[in-house]
Amino acid sequence: MDSTFVFTILSWAAMLFIAVIGLGLLYVLALYISDVTQTEQTIRRNFPVLGRFRYFFEHMGEFFRQYFFAMDREELPFNRADRSWVYRAAKNVDSTIAFGSTRSLTPTGEILFLNCPFPTLTEDAAMPSIVVIGNGYAKFPYMTNSLFNISGMSYGALSKQAVLSLSTGAKAAGAWMNTGEGGLSPYHLEGGADLVFQIGTAKYGVRDKEGNLSDEKLKTIAQHKQVKMFEIKMSQGAKPGKGGILPGVKVSEEIAEIRGIEAGQDSISPNGHLDIKNIDDLLNMIMRVREVTGKPVGFKAVVGKQEFFEMLFEAINAKGLEFAPDFITIDSADGGTGAAPQSLMDYMGLTLRESLPFVVDKLVEHNLRDRIKVVCSGKLVTPAGVAWALAMGADFVTSARGFLFSLGCIQALQCNKNTCPTGITTQDPKLQKGLNPAEKSVRVGQYIKNMVYEVGTITHSCGVREPRELKRHHAHVVTDNGRSVSLQTLYPLPQPKPIQRSEKAHME
Repeated sequence: MDSTFVFTILSWAAMLFIAVIGLGLLYVLALYISDVTQTEQTIRRNFPVLGRFRYFFEHMGEFFRQYFFAMDREELPFNRADRSWVYRAAKNVDSTIAFGSTRSLTPTGEILFLNCPFPTLTEDAAMPSIVVIGNGYAKFPYMTNSLFNISGMSYGALSKQAVLSLSTGAKAAGAWMNTGEGGLSPYHLEGGADLVFQIGTAKYGVRDKEGNLSDEKLKTIAQHKQVKMFEIKMSQGAKPGKGGILPGVKVSEEIAEIRGIEAGQDSISPNGHLDIKNIDDLLNMIMRVREVTGKPVGFKAVVGKQEFFEMLFEAINAKGLEFAPDFITIDSADGGTGAAPQSLMDYMGLTLRESLPFVVDKLVEHNLRDRIKVVCSGKLVTPAGVAWALAMGADFVTSARGFLFSLGCIQALQCNKNTCPTGITTQDPKLQKGLNPAEKSVRVGQYIKNMVYEVGTITHSCGVREPRELKRHHAHVVTDNGRSVSLQTLYPLPQPKPIQRSEKAHME
């Protein structure tokens, strides 16, 4: 073959190869520009081009799942099926599934709701009922019909973009947001949501120079109309007996100013309140905060030693209802956090399945159920979990990690390392830039609205008009022998005790 012809062929082949490579590079450049300028998907914005492979593999996994061991229900701490529901609810896309449930319906402890032969028709359905917290005891009681709210997550543990997105989304959906123990930030207020100010063991945001609770700072916080209630955090689900932990790398100048600590230093709260050593101290602190702020006051705790609640409710009846908390938030061993010792996260505290009915029953037994409202949290991110909690007696449900998923969390388990790839639990500006509050706040609001809608779907299938009408007899739980029994049978409500007490309400 003529050498000139061969040279010509090779030259054209080389030129074609270079052209293909060039076009490929131009295509990658176009993808890069598209990814860094869009604001809907944080992973693509923070990791342009490479981030696209996540969505490709996630889609292809649906077809190749039969060849691998990882299935929808096997991932921890939240499985793929539950996370996928939250993602779809937040994006407001079709939440129906095909072929059949991937959930096993027979293992011990599974909850099954009982459909009514005559379900509630759409025209007969009602909005969630209004609940008043602190009525007759706080100068400014809080009235709301919100079912599903945002649990305590501090600015510092979360980025400012995440806090603003949550507050804005909660405002749009009519839900409240708990500040977490890190104090009140401008981003909580900017979003416009109703707020529950959490008083942690370090008293961040309401402490004096010595670290003691300051009445003046309490009054200043209470002057914000958005701050509707105060919550004294006694313990947290993922780390009962341990205070909050915020690594120094996350403590910026702004965060330090809000908390009243030094920038760049580890923020480690005491493992308990230095000024609350017993039940009398707790009740007196509740009274003090309510008198100073005029707002409803409650406390958050993990159920551990059950005798505590027996003694607490006896003390309330002895001292008078004005000393009672306006609400109790029950956290549980199911809870999460940004950083905690594994020994506590894995082994300390009771689960919500056990602690919620216990506390509700004790309130009924001591004639305090009407006086004290019940809030609960602990891995409740899907409609079934929320509906179960309402049926067991909760007035409100809060969630933290469910809302992280609504912001785009991919369960990378980097919350404690300042390397969160989605910009949610990091103070690194390079990672934060991918999280756009204008986009993510919409998803937060849609998650709340779709949650309430689907809880309503379960409610109407059970034959009642609105979610707070759900009772224990509306669900069964699977027992060891594979048969299910009514929650009412397993957790029968006790008869109230005859109790002598002063009915005097403390009002200003």
